[in-house]
Amino acid sequence: MDARLNLFAGPTTGKALKHLMSAGKVIKESPLPAATQELVSLRVSQINGCAVCIDMHTKEATAAGETPVRLHLVAAWREATVFTEAERAALELAEEGTRTADGASGVADEAWARAAKHYDEEELNALVLLIAFMNMANRINVITRQPGGDYVAGQFH
Repeated sequence: MDARLNLFAGPTTGKALKHLMSAGKVIKESPLPAATQELVSLRVSQINGCAVCIDMHTKEATAAGETPVRLHLVAAWREATVFTEAERAALELAEEGTRTADGASGVADEAWARAAKHYDEEELNALVLLIAFMNMANRINVITRQPGGDYVAGQFH
């Protein structure tokens, strides 16, 4: 599969993507645990069918020491025993924040309360930004058919 656009080559998209990558770096450096960030990024990307982001976040998580079992079970996190309660709350918030059209009220108060039980305000801010950021990145990549498979861990950091 070939990408429809080279996003870094266009003057507008190239400049915008530089800023977006800077924003992504700020989120990455936030107090939200790195493992949680990668799991959430992977789950949002799975829901949105973004091959390049699934590739990226699987490889980044692996490079950071994440286990294959946990990575394989992200798609079925509700039935898996390998995630902490905090990670489960973050994955739930990520799913509800990604599938906003599936629920009449968007993110349920109960899902928010479960996340707020495990993360402080700064971590919640980072989590919300990460979920929104990943949804945006996924949409850009899916619209332009960016292929997955060639990412090298650390390539964009």
